Amino acid sequence: MLAAAQRLRRSTDFAAAVRGGRRAGRGAVVVHLSLPATPTTAPSPEPARAGAEETPVPARAGFVVSKAVGNAVVRNRVRRRLRHLVRERLAELPAGSTLVVRALPAAAETSYQRLGADLDAAIAAARAPRGRRSR
Repeated sequence: MLAAAQRLRRSTDFAAAVRGGRRAGRGAVVVHLSLPATPTTAPSPEPARAGAEETPVPARAGFVVSKAVGNAVVRNRVRRRLRHLVRERLAELPAGSTLVVRALPAAAETSYQRLGADLDAAIAAARAPRGRRSR
């Protein structure tokens, strides 16, 4: 299970990541990754003190599994698998990043190992710097 601070909950957070992030699809998943422009910090609940450090905002993740994937049982199984896979990879993302993972219909029949490989490839593609395309 992801910690509460690591989960996307509001539709505005999902929309911001999808609109402003980089998209990469591999196999059974499509990821939308929004990287922070500068390192962000969360305000601490205590009054500001001289020399006190603020805690960094953790990377957050959200999942989109539509009815095209399957019935409720299949969708929840795919969501649980993706959540477990993302939990292991979230620490590798910069603080303040937002990751939205969208499952494609093929995710219903994809093995756990293949789902992990697709997720790794999609995240790597979304993190890679954009190159100039030749015409």
